[in-house]
Amino acid sequence: MPAIQSLTMTYDALNEYGTFSEGDTLTGKVTLALSKDTTVESLFVKAKGDADVRWTKKVGDRNHTYSAHKRYFKLKQFLIPENSNETLVPQGTHVYKFSFTIPPGSSPSSFKGSHGKIVYKLEAKLSRSWRLNRTVETDIHFVSKAFPNLHSLVSRQVGSTKKDMGLFSKGHAHMDVIVDRKAYAQGETMVIVAKIDNSSSSEMIPKFSLIKDVVYRANGHTKHESSVIQKLVDNCIKSRTQRDVRCAIKIPRDQTPTIQNCDIISVEYHLKAYLDISFAFDPEVIFPVVIIPQDLSPGPRPGVPMGPYPAGAIGGPSVSDFPPPAVSMGPYPAGAIGGPSVSHFPPPAVSMGPYPAGAIGGPSVSHFPPPAVSMGPYPVSLHSGSYGYPGAQMSSAPPRVHPDNPPAYPGTPGVYPAQPAHINGGYNNPVPPLAALYGSPFSSSSSSSVLHPPPTAPTFQPPPPAPELHPSRPPPQPFNTSPTAPTYTLLPSAPMMNTDFLSQSDEAPPAYSLLFPSSATDKSVAK
Repeated sequence: MPAIQSLTMTYDALNEYGTFSEGDTLTGKVTLALSKDTTVESLFVKAKGDADVRWTKKVGDRNHTYSAHKRYFKLKQFLIPENSNETLVPQGTHVYKFSFTIPPGSSPSSFKGSHGKIVYKLEAKLSRSWRLNRTVETDIHFVSKAFPNLHSLVSRQVGSTKKDMGLFSKGHAHMDVIVDRKAYAQGETMVIVAKIDNSSSSEMIPKFSLIKDVVYRANGHTKHESSVIQKLVDNCIKSRTQRDVRCAIKIPRDQTPTIQNCDIISVEYHLKAYLDISFAFDPEVIFPVVIIPQDLSPGPRPGVPMGPYPAGAIGGPSVSDFPPPAVSMGPYPAGAIGGPSVSHFPPPAVSMGPYPAGAIGGPSVSHFPPPAVSMGPYPVSLHSGSYGYPGAQMSSAPPRVHPDNPPAYPGTPGVYPAQPAHINGGYNNPVPPLAALYGSPFSSSSSSSVLHPPPTAPTFQPPPPAPELHPSRPPPQPFNTSPTAPTYTLLPSAPMMNTDFLSQSDEAPPAYSLLFPSSATDKSVAK
């Protein structure tokens, strides 16, 4: 019966994937079962990582072998110390614990290929004198985290290709391809969108392939190995047609991550999008692809919106879609729910002419000149003509004066006295209103076309007091809060116009011969 019944070794997993990376602590135990007391020289555990390549190439009649080896780390821990004298281990089951810290740095991920491998393993060895050593090994799945600038690999990739047809076809073909990003974790899906314009006389089939490229290096020589991981074939595109193709390729969960930090072995991936055209070279677009471990899947990045709208999405809300901050301009707080807004108040209903305020078909505010503003020493009259001309009289008699609307009187708060109430018109009257010296321009008896210069402005005199139609009210007490306005020489009131110059005369218009006597004489002479 052998003295050593069993020698086993186990290690503790750190995550659900059972992987280890640079800087992790690897713990486990070795179990030794003895059927009787046994002398042992030593019992130790080793953790190591190695890369090896080897291939043979035939040159003529001779075979040349190329090989290379690279060690990344080797750790050793004694469970039964190695002494000059053997150690007696009693009968029974003995459990020995161990712990290693994987060195930090850049070590490649585990890999096994046809011409090389990268292996990380644990090895426990029991040594006895004059006996064969007892050894037990187990591989550990090592995943490198040496992916610098990982967040820069999540931006999308864009490429295009164009082919002019040759002898067997006419026209050309164009293809634009967009890949959503460059780095994918194991188990993720790659989204591909292609826009194809077949402006040729040939049919073509769009195809997409995810390809793995492995390169082995030894003694200055290289060995290449390629394999297709996934391949998608779309429907045929007829001649003179266009189509948008959208497809997805899922990365296998057990796919080897990209290896770029090993001197003798490299593993890379690329996506090949091409158009399969009979009797022609296939136009293609190549995109590099980086496969990373599952626990290194890139998360949200700073500055990337997390809402339902992507960055720069057309139709998504922008800053300009929202109103500026409300500022309270009245008794209600800014943005108060239920408070009145500007749109809740109608425009001021002020009648600016003979039409009632808001009358349909009547003139609007835009039909009248801007509000009167006193620009000189003359008072502003609410009934004076626009642009300095006297306003037209609406009636030959002065309008009625109501008790509730007495004539204006001088005094504060107005600085200047108002015009008498019987004057009708527009806004401002900086020119003194005078009677027309040459008659009304609308009179039918006027037949002269001679233009006369305007009369010289008369000397301004203080206006006579307006007739008192009703007992005037006592003037109110002036306010003392503002200084007294300076005294100005007031304009004379507009004279009363007792003739309605807008009325039409029954007198017949003058004869043509009276207006143009010379032309009539010429006609008679011509006859």
